[in-house]
Amino acid sequence: MDEETCRTSSSSRDTQPTPTLEDARRALKKCFGYADFRPGQNSVIEALIAGRDALAVMPTGAGKSLCYQIPSLVLPGIAIVVSPLVSLMGDQVRALVQAGAHAAYLNSTLSPAAQGRVIERARTGEFDILYVAPERLEDSRFVDFANRARIALIAVDEAHCVSQWGQDFRPSYLQIGAFIAQLPARPAVCALTATATERVRDDIVRLLGLSDPYRIVTGFDRPNLHFAVERAEPKRKLARIAAYALEHASDSGIVYCSTRKDTEAVCDALVAAGVRATRYHAGLPAAERAANQQAFICDDAPIMVATNAFGMGIDKSNVRYVLHHNMPASIEAYYQEAGRAGRDGLPSECLLFWSEKDLSTCRFFIEQESGNEELTPEEAETVRQTRRRMLAAMEGYCVTCGCLREYLLRYFGEEVAAGGPAKCGNCGNCEGGFERVDVTSDARAIMRCVQELRGEWGKGMVADVLHGSKSEKVSSFGLDRANAYGTLSHASAAHVKDVIELLVAGRYLDISEGKFPKVGFGPNFRAAAAPGFSLFIKRIARKSERAGAGGGHAFGSSGARGTGAAADGAPGELFERLRALRKQLASEQGIAPYMVFSDATLRDMCARLPQTEDEFLEVNGVGQTKLLRYGEAFLAEIAAFENR
Repeated sequence: MDEETCRTSSSSRDTQPTPTLEDARRALKKCFGYADFRPGQNSVIEALIAGRDALAVMPTGAGKSLCYQIPSLVLPGIAIVVSPLVSLMGDQVRALVQAGAHAAYLNSTLSPAAQGRVIERARTGEFDILYVAPERLEDSRFVDFANRARIALIAVDEAHCVSQWGQDFRPSYLQIGAFIAQLPARPAVCALTATATERVRDDIVRLLGLSDPYRIVTGFDRPNLHFAVERAEPKRKLARIAAYALEHASDSGIVYCSTRKDTEAVCDALVAAGVRATRYHAGLPAAERAANQQAFICDDAPIMVATNAFGMGIDKSNVRYVLHHNMPASIEAYYQEAGRAGRDGLPSECLLFWSEKDLSTCRFFIEQESGNEELTPEEAETVRQTRRRMLAAMEGYCVTCGCLREYLLRYFGEEVAAGGPAKCGNCGNCEGGFERVDVTSDARAIMRCVQELRGEWGKGMVADVLHGSKSEKVSSFGLDRANAYGTLSHASAAHVKDVIELLVAGRYLDISEGKFPKVGFGPNFRAAAAPGFSLFIKRIARKSERAGAGGGHAFGSSGARGTGAAADGAPGELFERLRALRKQLASEQGIAPYMVFSDATLRDMCARLPQTEDEFLEVNGVGQTKLLRYGEAFLAEIAAFENR
């Protein structure tokens, strides 16, 4: 039997009436193997096939890509997808081809001759979807093609990159609006992102020139993700991460680091501990980055240690955990990176390690950031102030005693219903493991000291004054005569610094920029003097008092916490057999295992135990093309398991 594709010929589609949502649903089942859309997908798709612009803010793993992939299969013409990461376009295209779609990419990894062939094939209508980098929109040959082609829609992935207020602003994104405006026939435009505050969303609409777009924010909650925060000094972090990776040796994970130096150190430590890890950062040769990424995608090196250069667009569905060796500079950045875990909907872990040094590093980067050269000094300072506010919010996440999930949702402007995520029971804070210590009186003493010192000294000196330090520096400036001197002599200098950072996170205090940062009042300082003011700090239990190296959240060899395990372990055994078969088939084709089937699809096979092709088609994630390619092999493996 010949392989089927999800594509209708261009000529056929040209003569068909305007597609409907039901047409889209049939394409979804045939190509991707799902009976219906996830929440939010259908309304975006309906808007696009009707010719209306759309702005979709959906969490990672919610299926944003399908919002433009499905319309591209039912609309006449070609969909152009603007994506910021050249290195991932190949994986995205290969995954689509596996599903039966006709897709291609056009970027700098192709020779000029190969680029010409892609454009010519696109011109003749061979492709449903064409991925391009934003820089491609300035290429005269591509502009000529676009002006002559029938463009079904334009999708802008990671659309927050267009905004100065997003965590990942890219000047190249600013040209997208002009490119769209000069097209002779303007198609529907779809902007998609996982992390965008209201301000960023407004920027996206304005800068891309979206016309009365259908807007949807589906919610930022990822119930399958378990969030946890742990404070650890740099040397302790390495041991914790190595222990975690060894405990979850059969699972795929990402470890994010803030610098190239840390990336190298963590990767070396993991390899030395016997973990199959690789690395990714901008300082590596392009060929090595590509090879390391491929090893990770194909599960040959299931652990990737990387800077944020390895971030947006990571489509690997079976990442079971994301660890942060350092605290990111914003909630947006953290949620984007943590969201690489559990894209298949299975339980996954997001664990953040942080230290005071991380804060200093983030502040240094903010002040050293060159930014956009087109900005005036005043505008550049506004951007830095925004970055500082974003860092304070990130610090607040690390030190809060409340529900981590609630904190994230409230940051993105999502209302939390009473009895909802505020008591989620699926984050480190809700599960306990720390003591909630009242530091209100210490906080008031610090505020009085900052007022007395007139915001002229840094965090270390404020702590020394309050602690009653007898250092020469304190006495030489006469600070031992301050009223605040020694008022917190019962507390360590480290404790005082911690409370200062807690006040900074709440924006009661502010730490200035420059070579010698100073502690002054923040915008909320008056609230600290109010009678009802209170402040609490977390005191984490020692490691020996806690459950397991992974905080008590073991995924097991089957790849998901608490799923699929019967008393005799048989479902886990079948899962591993199917996973091994998947790996074999993927290796034979030179593709990533998840492109064959996701972990979630394998689990559904274990639950359904299909015996016929029709039953195999009922498995979530099995479409016609994959039935033809892989059905026989997987049905045989399931039958062999049952007859063992």
